[in-house]
Amino acid sequence: MDSLNFNFNKKNVLISSIFAIFIIFFLILNFSNIAGFFNIIENKTFDLRQNIIAPYKKVSNDIVIITIDDKSYEGLTQKFGEWPVPRGVYAKLVDDLQKQHPKVITFDLMFVNPMRYMKENDNALIRVFEKYQNLYTAINFDNQDRRSRKPIELPEKLMTSVISSSKTINFQNEKISFSNCRFILPGIINATSNIGHVNMTRSDDGIVRTLPVFVKYRDDFYPHLGLKTVNEYLNQKYDIYNIDKNNNLLLNNIKIPLNNEGFAILNWYESQNGKVGGYTTYSLFDVIEAMEQNTLNEFDFKDKIILIGTSASSLYDIKSAPTDKFLPGVGLIATFINNVLDNNFIYKLNIQVNLIISLLLSGVTILILLLINSTFISVALTLSLAIIYIIFSTFIMHYFNIWAGITLPLIMMTVTFILMYIYKYLIKAKDLEYTYKLATTDAMTGLYNHRYFQEQMFLSVETAKRYEGVTSLILIDIDFFKKFNDTYGHQAGDAVLKQVAQVIRQNIRTTDIPCRYGGEEMSVILSNTNYEKALLTAQKICDAVASKQFKLNSVVTVNVTISLGVASFPKDAKSVEDMIEFADKNLYLAKENGRNQVGNFVKQNNENENIDNN
Repeated sequence: MDSLNFNFNKKNVLISSIFAIFIIFFLILNFSNIAGFFNIIENKTFDLRQNIIAPYKKVSNDIVIITIDDKSYEGLTQKFGEWPVPRGVYAKLVDDLQKQHPKVITFDLMFVNPMRYMKENDNALIRVFEKYQNLYTAINFDNQDRRSRKPIELPEKLMTSVISSSKTINFQNEKISFSNCRFILPGIINATSNIGHVNMTRSDDGIVRTLPVFVKYRDDFYPHLGLKTVNEYLNQKYDIYNIDKNNNLLLNNIKIPLNNEGFAILNWYESQNGKVGGYTTYSLFDVIEAMEQNTLNEFDFKDKIILIGTSASSLYDIKSAPTDKFLPGVGLIATFINNVLDNNFIYKLNIQVNLIISLLLSGVTILILLLINSTFISVALTLSLAIIYIIFSTFIMHYFNIWAGITLPLIMMTVTFILMYIYKYLIKAKDLEYTYKLATTDAMTGLYNHRYFQEQMFLSVETAKRYEGVTSLILIDIDFFKKFNDTYGHQAGDAVLKQVAQVIRQNIRTTDIPCRYGGEEMSVILSNTNYEKALLTAQKICDAVASKQFKLNSVVTVNVTISLGVASFPKDAKSVEDMIEFADKNLYLAKENGRNQVGNFVKQNNENENIDNN
């Protein structure tokens, strides 16, 4: 029975441990601050993996960036005497670039407000937008106070339609829904529909990892500049964009997986010195100098995607990306376009799949700790499992563009490891307790055995000696015990032993120690108890046994009596042996005087002396 209870307790502890893991992560996932903290950590693991695999990815040679770098900013300011430079410079740049027949030219610049005293330059820029169908530029949406900037009406040609079969993407979230718009030259808006937004959103730690493919302005959808640019390059035109039930934006054979906020998670490339995001990069100053010297043919722009944007730190268009702390906005657009061309956007596993992975790893951790007894080996195997999973998650991100969570699985593994060690400690403690109980307990009566009796008697006497205290002993013998065995059988004798032991336990203090002394003899050690109090306890036990009906089997009930002897240290004896001998004398005195009583050798001697004196 004890063994069954023990195994049952082991199952309870294991089930409780697994249940505790679920409770912990239910709390994590339902408290935004905690979930946000772990989301930041998970984002950092994404950055780490991106930096590991970035050197093995190549940027497209079809993307060329003309950048307004620090050299261009200072050189062109000196050249034209002001900043920004006259827009006619950009118009002339476009005309000259078009001579090499690039596939598309995109300005990651917003030509806001007419420039004072330079109307002709503005008109020159407007004319090139009217002239070339492969020329694109940017617009930006925000939530600026309507009192400081009145929202403008945008023509329908800039809008797009989005049909979504997804049940999870929320296009109403505040990150992509805006109430105002930065005004760009009306002439450009009237001249072309090749205008896309350049809004971006940082994660909580300030790093850009995603790109909003669409934003909403006054309940209408507007596509990103990078999306419009790559569609031009691929000769694709979309009046309606479709999102399937799996959150994929469909571009012919290309699928762009979107998260629940409608963002594409970018797959980043290795940054290189002197290049924006690793792409072929030319300084705008050098390009303009080549234009003026009629040497622009030295640059290769044929069939390219040309992106024109700023990288000068003083022009405030610098972002932090997973693989580049100082990435210009034009590099963000280039990365998006490159991802479309490679069809390698990141697909992030949802929380349910990550939870399943976490439970599987936790299950393996449980098996390791249950099967391996060595602490060193179990710790080493668990750490190896964690490292293997990290390597595996990096592998599938590199080859399959899948973002499997690391934070949740590793935390669940850690919690499981801790709980299982607590579990193993409890089981070990239970094992020791059970083993100790087997070594010190009499299986028949449940009382302590004779060996334990000897140990506790020694400790009790020694403690009394050291602190000048008292301790007592009661010896108990069942009267006519052999009769029960001979008349009713040994099972009846066993029943008497068990029930007498139960009566003894019920009539002593929790600090007293009941033992089976041997055969039908039992004993009780009473620490800090003098002879008189021990006599009272002995008499209480004697009366309780005598008044109880003992059930030998389903039909036979009998009365049982006991004889008892008491001894006390230091009154009756100076050692354990003397105490046992004195208690035994009192026990036999009880038997000689008719049984069912507590023998008192001292009292008997006093009574005999009184009789002799009389």
